[in-house]
Amino acid sequence: MSRISKSIKNAKVGIFFFVISIVIQFFARKIFLDNLGDDFIGLDSTIRSIIGFLNLTELGIGTAIGFALYQPVFDNDRNEINKIIALLGVLYKRIGLFIIGLGVIISLFFPLIFSKTDFSFTLIYFVFYSLLFSSLLGYFVNYHMSLLGADQKGYVDNTIYQTLNIVRVILQALIAIYLKNLYLWIAMELVFSIIFSIVLRARIKQEYPWLIINSSEKAQIIKEYPVIIKKIKQVFVHKIVAFVKGGTDNILVYAFVNLQSVAFFGNYQLIIIKLSGLVKMLFSGTGSAVGNLVAENDKEHINKIFWELMAIQFFIAGFLSITLYYLMGSFIILWLGEEYILSNSILLLMIGNFFIYEISSPIERFKNAYGLYSDTWAPIVEAIINLSISFVFGKLWGIEGILLGTLVSLILIVVIWKPYFVFKNGFNKNVWHYWKGIIPIVIILSISTFLINYSITYFPYNESSSNFINWVIYAFKVSSIITLIYGILLFLFIKGFKDFCFRLKKLIEHKLFNN
Repeated sequence: MSRISKSIKNAKVGIFFFVISIVIQFFARKIFLDNLGDDFIGLDSTIRSIIGFLNLTELGIGTAIGFALYQPVFDNDRNEINKIIALLGVLYKRIGLFIIGLGVIISLFFPLIFSKTDFSFTLIYFVFYSLLFSSLLGYFVNYHMSLLGADQKGYVDNTIYQTLNIVRVILQALIAIYLKNLYLWIAMELVFSIIFSIVLRARIKQEYPWLIINSSEKAQIIKEYPVIIKKIKQVFVHKIVAFVKGGTDNILVYAFVNLQSVAFFGNYQLIIIKLSGLVKMLFSGTGSAVGNLVAENDKEHINKIFWELMAIQFFIAGFLSITLYYLMGSFIILWLGEEYILSNSILLLMIGNFFIYEISSPIERFKNAYGLYSDTWAPIVEAIINLSISFVFGKLWGIEGILLGTLVSLILIVVIWKPYFVFKNGFNKNVWHYWKGIIPIVIILSISTFLINYSITYFPYNESSSNFINWVIYAFKVSSIITLIYGILLFLFIKGFKDFCFRLKKLIEHKLFNN
């Protein structure tokens, strides 16, 4: 199966499960808030952020191992693949034990951290350790799934995970409605994590019968791969920023505002996370495809694919960002009620962060494919900027100040520095080639936004008589206007977008012809 075919299969599986899970999870969120309470959902979100902090000790092993697997997967070198997976197992088990110890130490401070809550510490500790041990299964049992990602077979674990996740959410919704048992609700997280581990391991054995699942390799294997160990140390610093950008927001909202606001903020986050998940599914497999592309070392083809990815990513990011601006508020009112609406300034800041994250993903894919992790100062500076601004302005402005810290750090490091670093050290080109290609796309987006805003004024939305059908009709009008204006302008003036459209047309024609 070709790179393109695998990428398409990953995308098809991802979108299929996205459509099903998005409906279930949004209904479930409403049920959880109504039956378990805003404070409990806020507690759950806060503890998940603490677990995210603990997972920083993963050190970026998975990312570095993924980079190391691209070449042997491309060469079908089974012996080397087995040795790298064995190395992964040794490292992950060490890290897993370290996380257990660190988790125990952090939990000792819960009486101070959660002193403002009304929940019993028995419940708080039960939530924490259930979620902690659920995440630890990835270190001791599921680490082989890195091979699926490198081999562009993410659809395998995605199918298993999403199916079990849908069943879990349905069961949790029933527990919330009929039993309202917080302990049983959380226990489902651990139970389904165990089931996922068992099923995934069996599926990997079936997919790669030659793979050594329980390797006899010991710690000595670490000495055989000094380059990978070096990459892991570099990626660790980058992982810190991933947490700071996405994992500390809930903790800071709890610290500077209150636990209930974490739940309110989480409602908006859920929508944006789901949209990010959809985009990730659309491009699932492209990370390993880019890795294989770089392994081939066809510079002209690499350059062409990069600009196609940039153009389509800009289109998707722009489309979703503008759609969020016009539809988020009315959707929250329909979904949860007017009392859950946050200010327009919070929405704009969240959209800004979402947009930058999405348009930067092609740069990130090529950065990973080239194994460029040596700029360890950049994430440290990004984390310092993010936290400094968030702390200062979070105390003054609350959620807006916290989001501002993320936005400023993203602009300085992700928007300005990373393209320079990748073009210089990966593509071996002057960064001006990047900006020469990006500036026209930004101009098209700006013109499109102005025209879209003008056009939508002819289709006002009456919130006083709002219902689901009216909202869907309005959403269709808004999305159609955005697609037509933004899509046509990109097609007319941006070569990468036109190339992608023609590539997609050929794939569709090929599919229809073969059928």
